[in-house]
Amino acid sequence: MNVLIVFCHPEPRSFNGAMKEIAVRSLEGLGHRVEVSDLYAEGFDPVERPSHYPQRAEHTVFAPLTEQRHAFNQQTLPDDVQREIARLERADLIILQFPLWWHGLPAMLKGWFDRVMVYGGLYSGSMRYDRGRLVGKRALCLVTTGSPTEAFTRHGRGGDMAALMWPTHCSLYYLGLEVLPPQVVYGVQGGGLSYQAEGEFREHIEHAKQAWAERLGRLEEAKPIPFSGWQDWDEQGVLKAEHPLYWRP
Repeated sequence: MNVLIVFCHPEPRSFNGAMKEIAVRSLEGLGHRVEVSDLYAEGFDPVERPSHYPQRAEHTVFAPLTEQRHAFNQQTLPDDVQREIARLERADLIILQFPLWWHGLPAMLKGWFDRVMVYGGLYSGSMRYDRGRLVGKRALCLVTTGSPTEAFTRHGRGGDMAALMWPTHCSLYYLGLEVLPPQVVYGVQGGGLSYQAEGEFREHIEHAKQAWAERLGRLEEAKPIPFSGWQDWDEQGVLKAEHPLYWRP
């Protein structure tokens, strides 16, 4: 299996960096081929801008989707975008690894979505969800948080983790990917000492590393998060009333 790790953290010696290295070693040890897209180390530009498109389709106004489609069709996409698309095409499994910042993706990773998931190439009005370009591939998020587990429960101060992850999971499914349940490591903040004593924190971190390595060894048996598809929606994109999950007040 070909695995792409999209790593989004500015410090390679961080806990996130250690978890990335564990993934590389574990997956390669299982015989998988691993490629790492290290967004910070490679200097990926997360900002979509006119200067990325010297051969414009429209010169009077910058319409990002129009320029993305034009550049894709003309094979003139920026080099960094072409590189990332090629990595996605080679991958059977895509692992997104990032810290939860401001209840969502770091700006670098959000910009990766903005620029790499080009309109007319990786998605279109008819090429999305279970008809998406990346159908047949899977995705998995490894997420770290500063607050402890309890803060991200249904009534926790940080918000329900399932709800916070929904935009990212929905975007991945939008591309056609099967989305596996995330691996979330809670309570990682500096030394983690805001929430627990030094010894307890070290034990917590070691347990998280072991759990990640063990999960990577069970990828073949993992079941994806269920999503509805085109056959489940009406003309307005709303779940059909006869669908078993349709909610009636």
